[in-house]
Amino acid sequence: MSGRPRRIRRGAALTLVFGAVLATGAATGSWGDAAQGGQRKPARSTPFAAGSVADTDEIAAAIDDGKVGSKAAEALVSRSGDRWSAFYTAQEYEGFQQSLDGRYVGVGLWVRREENGRIDVARVQKNSPAAKGGIQADDQLAAIDGVDVTGRPVTEVVSRLRGSNAAGTPVRLGLLRGDHAWDADLRRALLPTETVIVQHLPHRITYVKIDAFTKGVGTRVRQALKGATDGVLLDLRGNSGGLVAEAVSVASAFLDGGLVATYDVHGTQRALYADDGGDTETPLVVLVDGGTMSAAELLSGALQDRGRAVVIGSPTFGKGSVQMPSRLADGSVAELTVGHYKLPAGRSVDGVGVEPDVEVAAGKDAEAEAREVLSGLGTPP
Repeated sequence: MSGRPRRIRRGAALTLVFGAVLATGAATGSWGDAAQGGQRKPARSTPFAAGSVADTDEIAAAIDDGKVGSKAAEALVSRSGDRWSAFYTAQEYEGFQQSLDGRYVGVGLWVRREENGRIDVARVQKNSPAAKGGIQADDQLAAIDGVDVTGRPVTEVVSRLRGSNAAGTPVRLGLLRGDHAWDADLRRALLPTETVIVQHLPHRITYVKIDAFTKGVGTRVRQALKGATDGVLLDLRGNSGGLVAEAVSVASAFLDGGLVATYDVHGTQRALYADDGGDTETPLVVLVDGGTMSAAELLSGALQDRGRAVVIGSPTFGKGSVQMPSRLADGSVAELTVGHYKLPAGRSVDGVGVEPDVEVAAGKDAEAEAREVLSGLGTPP
């Protein structure tokens, strides 16, 4: 059997094509012990200072031709200048895939890196080892198994939290809460990802929060919408992407067929369409913010362009590039930019994001604004 690297088959690749890379994360081990949790706004996306699809095409060709090993591939990705291309060890990529299946091995922490390099806990999963160990949101994660993690990339922090990706393995976390410092001795567990939250609000409003597009999200959203409702709040704040098929499935719940997005892979144009038969009548408001990225921008922008939803909040992140993974002989993966996508009206979100129809100033209650807008769309006040 050949030891040459190979491009991961196209069908598998498209499940990741608009997903945010681990560096900006959303729902793993997290993607369960993940990145960019909470409501804090990440830095705005800007056009690439260096790197291009042509550059990453050359790197992909070198990998596929077996001309470079994993160390060289990692160095090439690092030097490409493309902020969205990434290199994963086999263990990291396995955890990423596992998280997209709706489960992960970890301790139940979502983490974020602040501008000064400190790593903070963004969220703690209920009934997880971290929750049982008394860890709270906004605690500072200072060390993992004695290694200082301040200033380290979020991908590395996530990898250390996951360890060997085996449930039951021990991990010691060094934490700070104000002036109080302590160590928490935990054991990793196989945990479900919590990517969809459904609440039934007064005045027959259904609130649906999607943290990431993992497998089954579209089905869960459709189930949540069954029964009479006078309005839907679809909350995509802090959603950094995931499986494009699930984002299209959610779009299909609100559209009766038609275009969701177009995209190119190495210059070849393709299109994504919604299924027929979605609910096109119930008033719909989509909440977004600076943490809304990638597949979440595709969904919110498509519903906006199709005139199906009013988008409320603050401008989204602006990631409109397409990544394709190439696997090396040792199981490591180089995920490289191969193109960009456009919304139904032909606009790109790359570097600019989705502008909300109703922008909510910082410090204001976007959800309250959304309810008011719903009342104007026909939902009782």
